Amino acid sequence: EAITKFLNYIAVDPDVATVPVMLDSSKWSVIESGLKCLQGKGIVNSISLKEGEEVFKTHARKILQFGAAVVVMDFDEKGQATDFKRKTEILSRAYKILVDEIGFNPQDIILDPNVLTIATGIEDHNNYAVDYIETVRWIKQNLHLAKVSGGISNVSFSFRGNDVIREAFHSVFLYHAVKAGLDMGIVNAGQLEVYENINPELKTLLEDAIFNRRTDATERLLDYAEKTKNTGTKESKEKIEEWRKLSVNERLKHSLIKGITDFIDSDIEEARAIASNPLDIIEGPLMDGMNHVGELFGSGKMFLPQVVKSARVMKKAVALLIPYIQLSLASSEKKTAGKVLLATVKGDVHDIGKNIVSVVLACNNFEIIDLGVMVPAQRIIDEAIKENVDIIGLSGLITPSLDEMIHVASELERNGFKIPLLIGGATTSRVHTAVKIEPKYSEPVIHVLDASKAVSVASNLMNKDAKESYVESIHTEYGQIRDNYIKSKSSAQFETIENARKNKFEFNSKTYTPVKPNKLGVYKLTDISYEKLKKYFNWTQFFLTWEMKGRYPAIFENPTIGKEAKKLFDDAEMLINRIIEDKSLVAEAVYGLFPANTVSDDDIEVYSDENRKGVLSVIHTLRQQIKKDNKQPYLALADYIAPKESGIADYIGAFAVTAGIGTDALVEKYKSNNDDYSAIMVKVIADRFVEALAEYLHELVRKEFWGYDSNVLQVDELFAEKYTGIRPAPGYPQLPDHTEKRILFDLLEVEKQTPVTLTESFMMHPAASVCGFYLAHPEAKYFPVGKIDKDQVLDYKRRKGMSLEQVEKWLSPNLGY
Repeated sequence: EAITKFLNYIAVDPDVATVPVMLDSSKWSVIESGLKCLQGKGIVNSISLKEGEEVFKTHARKILQFGAAVVVMDFDEKGQATDFKRKTEILSRAYKILVDEIGFNPQDIILDPNVLTIATGIEDHNNYAVDYIETVRWIKQNLHLAKVSGGISNVSFSFRGNDVIREAFHSVFLYHAVKAGLDMGIVNAGQLEVYENINPELKTLLEDAIFNRRTDATERLLDYAEKTKNTGTKESKEKIEEWRKLSVNERLKHSLIKGITDFIDSDIEEARAIASNPLDIIEGPLMDGMNHVGELFGSGKMFLPQVVKSARVMKKAVALLIPYIQLSLASSEKKTAGKVLLATVKGDVHDIGKNIVSVVLACNNFEIIDLGVMVPAQRIIDEAIKENVDIIGLSGLITPSLDEMIHVASELERNGFKIPLLIGGATTSRVHTAVKIEPKYSEPVIHVLDASKAVSVASNLMNKDAKESYVESIHTEYGQIRDNYIKSKSSAQFETIENARKNKFEFNSKTYTPVKPNKLGVYKLTDISYEKLKKYFNWTQFFLTWEMKGRYPAIFENPTIGKEAKKLFDDAEMLINRIIEDKSLVAEAVYGLFPANTVSDDDIEVYSDENRKGVLSVIHTLRQQIKKDNKQPYLALADYIAPKESGIADYIGAFAVTAGIGTDALVEKYKSNNDDYSAIMVKVIADRFVEALAEYLHELVRKEFWGYDSNVLQVDELFAEKYTGIRPAPGYPQLPDHTEKRILFDLLEVEKQTPVTLTESFMMHPAASVCGFYLAHPEAKYFPVGKIDKDQVLDYKRRKGMSLEQVEKWLSPNLGY
């Protein structure tokens, strides 16, 4: 629709209409729609043998019919060509089909032999540029009149962010490719250095890499890049020269505040040479810099991504000094603001928020002991005693973590602890902390909303003069919250589960007929392209994770945070592209579509086949019970599936997706290099990509696999859930019981088909994983079940075959009694 509208619009301009138009889309239907609108000779970008000869020939005939030229990419059924032999074989085969079988004029064929990235540090990549240039030369000698193109900027992708290197890279590569016969290339022509004007040293280094003349070509180029980093403009050179004239202590402080790691090695060595003790460097300029970072962050003059970058500089500096520090740990401990133990509780694997809190507290001179994820209560207790910590901080994302935090608080009380307990995480709240956790522990228990509040809370607790009054004010506030909670709970009125079911949402077969999926059963998707998923990447949520509030892309115009948001975006884009290039993260998906019907007690029966006699699984749903003044229905998810007694054939879907395979290894790689910023960034990106994958798969299910919704939605509309049907997930307000994940996992055999597993608290691991069900009913909507009464809990216990104690444990946040 968009391409048709646009091409018809520009066709009325006589100047525009005389210029060849290139149609670029990975979707053939878009290309074909565009071809119908072109007045002159166009170019189609692109076709390839990736889907086999028949599809290739079909598309080629259409292009020829419309009189267009064609770009042919160097792919076949086995994938992308990377070496000379494969490149020439595939392009020769494509050329012969087009000329000999389809009848193309060879002048209308543009061959693209794939410019691939070199100087990546991976040995297999070293010959990519040579193979490309030699393929260009071979095409000109053997494939008569064909033209050759290429995406030039790909060759320098490993140096993204260093414009000096990249611009020279493109010029040198183009110089030699054009000499070999290259006709055209995609490159920013305004950022090309003149070949003759390139620094001779750099030119030699680049040609060593391009022609794979030395085994250490990449390392030598990296050394040069490191020396010239941030020197791309006259302005940046002047700025660097200006602050580099300061004393070494001032330079160290400047590096910390600005998050610059470029000069840390030389500056630390210089500082060490004049310091009486290497520890003085840490306690002097480094801590001065970090304290200033803390002040700026606390006053809102620095933003979280900047703070994390500052912490990266600090870690690198300390790592350089550690071998020289001879003073005992005990003497250095006295200099810190306090010792804080942090842990994600047992059964929970999410730690992005905890890691951010860790960095922020460290920037304010707190010593951090991070126990990681899935930490049992006994280990928390043992480590707290061993390390003699001043504060314990607990983190959790899922609702079962709330109960685990209560357990930890009880164990701290039983063991006679006398130190404050901090509570944080997505599902935690002041109300839950006040009502459920504080009564279990006689020492201060404080809910920390986010990283920006952690410093003030910890500082108040460590301040001998301020602590008593601060703790008393929190205790009073939480007492009021408990009183209000008890009052609201006692005033709540419930409908009986029997009456709630009588007043449910009625499935109306006259207004809705279920659509049968195109294919039933369980299926797996592998080799999912992160490049494809980028379209569904929710940047607004990405910025929120970094505590930067604003809608993307309008956030860049924000006068307060816009500039830093753009820097964060650029850093994320660079890392995303590196992940795509290196394939360091892997995404997989399992989904299934099944016959299903609802039975009378809010359960959904899933059948093994269309005869609906063999029950494959049963999904248990909960119904709203809080009394409603009007005639609104009491909802349960089961309402959106046709009742069994109606005789209507209905269906349900299920899915489990992950984008986190490889996350732990990549995070560890950055952490081992004292780079918490990149380590946290990897986790945030993986979390956004798994949500993007869920969005992408749901769209495929709606449009192709199930085929009940053909609406074309923009990405913002997808994020706003404007699609038909819903994908509710166990553990969320409309399906609050996390144990339903086990039913979903067994239904799809997730653990057999993927590396994704469930913890004892029904948390998915890797952390960047999500699952849920697909409901196609057009009136289906997301809703909170809310509080439920004991009659439904007892009924649910019967249906689930669990004890009352187990049911009450998993449904604790929803209990209305």
